[in-house]
Amino acid sequence: MNAAEYTRNNVQDEIVIRELGVTFQDNKGNDVQAITGVNLNIKKGEFVSLLGPSGCGKTTLLRCVADLQEPTDGDIHVEGMTPREVRLQHKFGFVFQSPVLFDWRTVKKNVELPLEMMYQTKQQRSERADEMLEMVGLTNFANHFPNQLSGGMQQRVNIARALGIRPDILLMDEPFSALDEFTKEKLHEDLLRIWRKTNKTILFVTHNIQEAVFLSDRVCVLSPHPGRLSAIVDIDLPRPRTLDMKETPEFNQLVLKVRNSFEGGSFS
Repeated sequence: MNAAEYTRNNVQDEIVIRELGVTFQDNKGNDVQAITGVNLNIKKGEFVSLLGPSGCGKTTLLRCVADLQEPTDGDIHVEGMTPREVRLQHKFGFVFQSPVLFDWRTVKKNVELPLEMMYQTKQQRSERADEMLEMVGLTNFANHFPNQLSGGMQQRVNIARALGIRPDILLMDEPFSALDEFTKEKLHEDLLRIWRKTNKTILFVTHNIQEAVFLSDRVCVLSPHPGRLSAIVDIDLPRPRTLDMKETPEFNQLVLKVRNSFEGGSFS
């Protein structure tokens, strides 16, 4: 599918994935299918989660979208372009599981780093970093160093840095998995607030069913051996979402529906 066909057939779809497959070789030289035959359309401004246990290929799929890994089969178009073209235009913001902050740079200087690499002026970098730190609630910590922050605060810096380049799409790889439940719930609320304010498209990887249901417009369930898209579940809970919703029958029914959509293995 070329760019013209994409534009004509998928006007509302920002990400189009067709028959995507990734095969690699293990240490014995045997071919192993990480994912196979994945088809998925994601609309502009959607919050979509890739859900599944370890080894189902969800991070591999995310990395293919981000142009961090080359697929073996199929193709991906993002805004009518290849992932590489989109990455080179700085339209992806990537939030890793670990914040990967530089200990010798202040919080503000960490947020400014991608902007330095884009050759923005000192004033432009400073103003944008201040704006992002205000958005994530860390204005008063701009001159602190990463080792002076909690894990949740470090992840907020990570999000601020990813959004600083004004990406169209935010790609998030299990960003809250290492945090305690209290911190995680607070960051869930913060992320949804930021998402509403910025109207970014978010593709979010997780192995936590409740997290996926609470955050998402749709949950894409991946099953392993080989990794494949076994179900897409629409999450019709009203927005804005509140933590009280987790106690409702509607929320629990959606959690059960997602769990029953999974084929084989078990969630970690």
